[in-house]
This record gives sequence, C-alpha cells and structure tokens, in this order.
Amino acid sequence: MSSQQPIIVIGTGLAGYTFGKEFRKYDEETPLLFITSDDGRSYSKPMLSTGFTKDKTADGLAQADAGAMADQLKASVRTMTKVTAIDAANRELSLGDEKLIYSKLVIAVGANCIEAPLQGDGAEDVYSINDLMDYAEFRKAIDGKKKVFIIGAGLIGCEYANDLTNGGFEVESVDPLPTVLATLLPEQASHAVQNALETEKGVKFHFGTVAESVNRKGDGYEVVLGNGETAEADVVLSAIGVRANTVLAEQAGLEINRGIVVNRELQSSDPNIYSLGDCAEVDGQLLYYVMPLMTCARALAKTLSGDTTPVVYGPMPVGIKVPVCPIQVSPAPRDVEGEWEIEQDDNNVKALFRDSSGQLRGFALTGDKVSEKMALQKELPPILP
Repeated sequence: MSSQQPIIVIGTGLAGYTFGKEFRKYDEETPLLFITSDDGRSYSKPMLSTGFTKDKTADGLAQADAGAMADQLKASVRTMTKVTAIDAANRELSLGDEKLIYSKLVIAVGANCIEAPLQGDGAEDVYSINDLMDYAEFRKAIDGKKKVFIIGAGLIGCEYANDLTNGGFEVESVDPLPTVLATLLPEQASHAVQNALETEKGVKFHFGTVAESVNRKGDGYEVVLGNGETAEADVVLSAIGVRANTVLAEQAGLEINRGIVVNRELQSSDPNIYSLGDCAEVDGQLLYYVMPLMTCARALAKTLSGDTTPVVYGPMPVGIKVPVCPIQVSPAPRDVEGEWEIEQDDNNVKALFRDSSGQLRGFALTGDKVSEKMALQKELPPILP
C-alpha cells in the first residue's frame, strides 16, 4: 500500500485533536485526515459546564476553527461530514457514496448523552449538551429566561447546576438516587455537596424519583415526576450521563463491550483500527475523564509513529467542577471489597476507601479537604501498571 494513504481520525474532539498534536511531534510527513460530523472547532469539552460562570458563549469557549487546526496539524479537516460505514477488510471508509482508503484508522467519536425516556408534548424540546454546537443552541434557548430544570444530579447535572446558578438562573433538579453524585461519593460527601448547592446556591432537589413527562405550559414547561410532584421551568436540560459511542465500530464488526474494546496499544480487534477517548475501553477500563484521554493520545502518537507504546494509567483522581463545594474523587475499583474511613467538618469531608489489607484504594474529598489530594494520590496503586 502506498505510503501516501493517510491516517484517518474520526472525531475532532479533545481526543482526536490531541492525538494529532502529539503525533506531529514525531512525524511531520504522514498525511493526516480528520473527519467530523460537527464544525470542527477545537475546544475542551469539560469547559462546557463552566460557560455561564465564566460568561462565555460558544465562540468564547472555542480555541480555534477547523481551518486553523488543519494548518496547525498539517492535516486535512472535513467538517459536517458523517462516516456511514467502515470496511475493515479493505481499509475503506464510506461517506455516503464517497470512499476513502486509510493506512490506519483512529476512532475518537466520544460518548453520546443518554436520553431520558420522557413523555409529553414538550419532551422533544429538552436539551442535552454534548458538544460546542449543543452548547451554542442551549445558550440561545436560555437567553432572557430565569429557571432551568435539570434531569440528573450526577457529575454532569451537578456541574451544570452550579454553573447555571453562577450565571443567575434558578435551578431545580431530579434524580432517582437518594442524593447527589451517589455513584461516585460516599453518603457523607454526597450530602456535603448537596448541602452546599441547596444552602448557598438555592438549588431545589427531588430525590428517589424520575421525570416522567415534560409538557408545554405557556411560554415554558411543566415537568411531571414519578412521585406525582410537578415543577415548572423555562428550559429543561437532560444531564443523566453519557454512553460510549460504539455504533460505527459495532457495524464494522469490531469487538464491543461497554466501549470499543482496545488493548494497551489502543488497537481494536482489527489490527489497523485504533480507538481512544470516551468511546474506547482500554484493557477493561472505560474512563470518561480528561487525564486518561491525554495519556492515551500521547501513547498512540508514539505507537503510530513507529514506537509501540503501551498505555500506563497511574492513579487518576478526578476534579468535579462544583466550586461551591470543591470535589476530588478517586473512585475505588468496583471489584475491591473494603470500607470507608470518614472525617467530616461541616461540608469538608475526607473519605478514604481501604481494602481488607489496609491499602488505600480510593478517596473522596470535599471542601477544604481537596488540599490533601496530592498526598493521597501518592498512596494509590496504578490503575493500569
């Protein structure tokens, strides 16, 4: 095969573009082609839940347009373009009727927002924010409005609740679990965050129930909950989490589990197809965070430039952007048995998860206790040694 066949990257989010930047450090000659279904602007997805706090429009959060990124990466960037099929046997992509040959393929299509199963004539008006274009639409919809109802009080829901209240909006939220961030934090830490959002930001929560329907009411909406309660809002935002985007890979016959299954070299079940970012399950790990994404981008850049480099994950605590009650969490492995040791002073919680041998395997820190993150991180074993 000609050496001029490009490495094609599907996706221009943080994973795709970071790979491109890292790859160009080692190889300035191999053709790179990026294909994206959006407008190809470079931005950091985690910043989408800080836009109202920083008073940033979508244009303000964008770092560079597709043309600038093409120049920077010495690459071609095709925007508003959908890959309709991957023919792994022939190393060929379909863009509708158009065919493209690749030398290697990198799938970096991220994760999709999980859709809330809603009834009602306003269900189709519910927003979710998964990229810069979604954020731009939401900013337009919320202009001049006062109240937002958020479906979900997990990581994404809490970040948006804090951000929107910082932007002057009234926020009400629902979650089926008993408190905020219930899948990430022990109860005491969850309650500390909930208390801060309620008392300092005025967020109203409904726990132990779900939003069943959204109905248009005047210029706004009425949200009907499973427990019979109702809430009114000007705009409804769904933030119940994300799920790896595996559709294209699955149709191509690649191995799929919770994400696109890849080994430590980020190689899929097809030797010429690689994946990284929120769509990739790396040696059993599916981590929807920035630090593993950056680690993978650096490793894959070396591998595809000829220096095969397995991914190594050290401890990777996550900062959750709820500044009213800062949070740092390193979730304990699901298959490890152990107990929490908890110290609490008001909304300042230090929770340590130790296994049966006394080894620290995870932690959750809120408020002033986040200052202990670095010291605790040093005690944790690596995620992927």
